[in-house]
Amino acid sequence: MELSTPVCFDLSLVIPVLDEQESLVQLHRQIVETADAQGWTFELIFVDDGSRDQSWQMITTLARQDPRVRGIRFRRNFGKAAALSAGFANSRGTFVVTLDADLQDDPAEIPKLISELAGGSDVVSGWKQTRHDPWHKRWPSKAFNWLVGWLSGVRIHDHNCGLKAYRREVLSEVPLYGELHRFIPVLAAARGFRVSEVVVRHRPRQHGQSKYGVSRLTKGLLDIVTVNFLTGYGQRPLHWMGRWGLLAVACSAAGLIYLSAGWIWSRMHQDIPDWHLHQRALFYFSILGLILGAQLVVTGLLAELLVAEGQRPKRSYAIRETTDR
Repeated sequence: MELSTPVCFDLSLVIPVLDEQESLVQLHRQIVETADAQGWTFELIFVDDGSRDQSWQMITTLARQDPRVRGIRFRRNFGKAAALSAGFANSRGTFVVTLDADLQDDPAEIPKLISELAGGSDVVSGWKQTRHDPWHKRWPSKAFNWLVGWLSGVRIHDHNCGLKAYRREVLSEVPLYGELHRFIPVLAAARGFRVSEVVVRHRPRQHGQSKYGVSRLTKGLLDIVTVNFLTGYGQRPLHWMGRWGLLAVACSAAGLIYLSAGWIWSRMHQDIPDWHLHQRALFYFSILGLILGAQLVVTGLLAELLVAEGQRPKRSYAIRETTDR
């Protein structure tokens, strides 16, 4: 994600939009009131992520009325991470703030986040300490946040909060794809940036309905595995795959040695029943473990080659010497 646009504003606000036509005018008014009260120069970037209502028409109307409003429209729904990535790439502010378009994130809380950035933080995440969501969304979210903190070491209370603020340089170093937008603090911390959080107000939903269902939980769990791998072993995949591969090979080898010793012992002593290896489950588990272990090691080696190739200078020749002085 390249951020090559020049810095022109104090603040860029990036807002993904998906079927939120009822909220946009009110959200724009609240943001303008907050920013003008602080004396900020700002731009407001709405990213229409394939809305099927009148959201884009509302955005274009706001852009005609207020030159600080900019709109980006996707051809179809690509997801929140893609919407944020497009907004980040086109932003021109020293600080970048994200919030949801459903009015549950209060723009009046933005000065808290900017103050925290001014105090030395690089990423500030909002914490909806009092949430106005049903229990079946709150409790899985608590478990999800605890698990992310335990695995990553970035212990903030609300990774899913849409209200976040960033220094511009953070966004140029953090990869964003799939559904990794909720893990930007984790990815930033892995790059050495300072992450903090502030308590923010969470408002009840006024219009529309939530865009998240049960599938979000399974996707979130898979994303946790992805982020844990990227932050811990992204540059050394063989250390992770090889560790489990060698463990599988070692356990399988121990099982085969045990079976071989038993078979030989049964042949040496007539009073012991013969060991028929094909009748023992351990034999098949050991063979399976050897195959899986070897596959993990080979996959790790291939991943190491891909990482090394990505870091190799992109040229097809090698210079031995020159006459330059």
